[in-house]
Amino acid sequence: MSVHAANAETISAAAQILRGGGLVAFPTETVYGLGGDATNGKAVAAIFAAKGRPTFNPLIVHVADVAWMSDLAVTDTRFENLAAAFWPGPLTLVLPRSAACKASELVSAGLASIAVRMPDHPVAQKLLRATDRPLAAPSANPSGRVSPTRAAHVAEGLGDKVNMIIDGGACRVGLESTVVDLTTARATLLRPGVITAEEIEAVIGTVGTGADDPSAPKSPGQLASHYAPSVPVRLEAQAAQPGEALLGFGMSMGATLNLSAKGDLLEAAANLFAMLRELDNAARFKAIAVAPIPHAGIGLAINDRLQRAAAAKG
Repeated sequence: MSVHAANAETISAAAQILRGGGLVAFPTETVYGLGGDATNGKAVAAIFAAKGRPTFNPLIVHVADVAWMSDLAVTDTRFENLAAAFWPGPLTLVLPRSAACKASELVSAGLASIAVRMPDHPVAQKLLRATDRPLAAPSANPSGRVSPTRAAHVAEGLGDKVNMIIDGGACRVGLESTVVDLTTARATLLRPGVITAEEIEAVIGTVGTGADDPSAPKSPGQLASHYAPSVPVRLEAQAAQPGEALLGFGMSMGATLNLSAKGDLLEAAANLFAMLRELDNAARFKAIAVAPIPHAGIGLAINDRLQRAAAAKG
């Protein structure tokens, strides 16, 4: 495993690794992704193996241009309108696989659908274009653990399981993409994110809320226990108990770390995973207590990740 600063030479070398079936971790605006050629079944299988990820949990495929969709999925007017409004950006759309879909069946985990997004990060865009293939890219961390928002997080979690890590600095958004299912007549929100349900409804009308099915998820991030530190997480905490770290928000008194002292949900989202990682230290803390986060707007996405981080592990 090697970590390289993002530049033209690094991106060219990474593209060669990907075209040869290797794995490359790269930055997106949301979190670092563990990329592999989505059209190469062995490369996709290597992603699952590196993460220790259940093979029934589908992967998101990343594209550089809407034109690439013709090789992957059946699109409709809702897709066109959402892509025009939010791509490139942190929005994943689940669509029916096309009859001639070039992506490996493994990215869809046996489903007739495929999850696709166009990342809004210059390094990700350049890497996709240099590789000239769609990239399957879940978060670059061991399955179920806290997602990486810095290159060092990737190196710590995956080590030599990845051929190259491209260091593009800290992720701007820091929270995985919103996921919307367009395979049915009524669009469904499968995973909340910084693009809110209200913003999506302003483009395509009413959006339903999908019930999670951990045994057969249609997108990443639907497993009951996910984004989890190694120490327990306690939510809606007004103060830390003895031995706990307090992850604060707003005017939290005595916070070990504060997601946003000024109560800014965007700042909190960007800090969430990095701060959970910093407090995930069993030698210092027996648990992480998390202050209440407003259940509105981006707060819904933050609370979704926190609830999964706090869920009992199987």
